[in-house]
Amino acid sequence: MGGWCTREVPSPDAFRGLRYRMPGLGGEVLRRLGASAVTVPGGEIVQSLKSGAIDGAEWVGPWLDMDLGLHKVAGYYYYPGFHEPGTGSTLGINKRLWESFDASDRRLIEDAAAAEYARSLAEFNFNNALWLRRLRDEGTVKILMFDDSVLKKLYRISNDVVAEAGSGDDLSKKIYASYQQSFPLIIDWSDIAEGALLNSRRLA
Repeated sequence: MGGWCTREVPSPDAFRGLRYRMPGLGGEVLRRLGASAVTVPGGEIVQSLKSGAIDGAEWVGPWLDMDLGLHKVAGYYYYPGFHEPGTGSTLGINKRLWESFDASDRRLIEDAAAAEYARSLAEFNFNNALWLRRLRDEGTVKILMFDDSVLKKLYRISNDVVAEAGSGDDLSKKIYASYQQSFPLIIDWSDIAEGALLNSRRLA
């Protein structure tokens, strides 16, 4: 999700001066759009919105956002999120320890990590759907899609920010080159696979 706001943001200009809780590259995109991107710990977001210290914030999705209480302090919930379209969970293991395992133990750990990733993704998808329905049923929050003009501006700025992030050290350059190569392929596949399937559901 794009996040919660205490006022409407119908156009790119509406972001100017907006105090928005968003860290990382997404925060840099908002800064270039004219917003003040601030970092607020998760446990302080609700109070910061309530007091007026910030005007907007992103967190996770309906399930954890409502558990945090964001729907009680902000009246507008925007989608889609441009800054974090998916979460990549990782498991870090000390290299020396990893190399001390035999092949079967390594495979066991890899399989367990992959299974947990799939399980947590399914859990979040279902619970986000459930809590989005609850939020709609409550009827106290406006769930709005960012205007096309906003999305186009966010996309253009995001391209610049990601390109700059990918121009640093050799590893960053390698990752960025791979990203650039795969991006149009994924768009094409998504349009005729997941995208077309999801759109077809509305025909029933």
